[in-house]
Amino acid sequence: MAEIVIPQQNWDRIRIKVQRKYNNLKVEDLTYVQGQENELIERLQGLIKQNRNYVVFMLRKMQVNIDNNRL
Repeated sequence: MAEIVIPQQNWDRIRIKVQRKYNNLKVEDLTYVQGQENELIERLQGLIKQNRNYVVFMLRKMQVNIDNNRL
């Protein structure tokens, strides 16, 4: 089980934040279906060359500040 749960309704906003932070990522790189958090985390680890803890931290922070434009 993943360390984070991302509701599908939040994903569009989080996806935009991730794309702004890592502008080399494509929409296809950021496909996500609720319940497949592990696959998303593993994919992001490879794409942004960061460890699992960093990716989970980044996604959590973006989700907590969902209405904020800060990355």
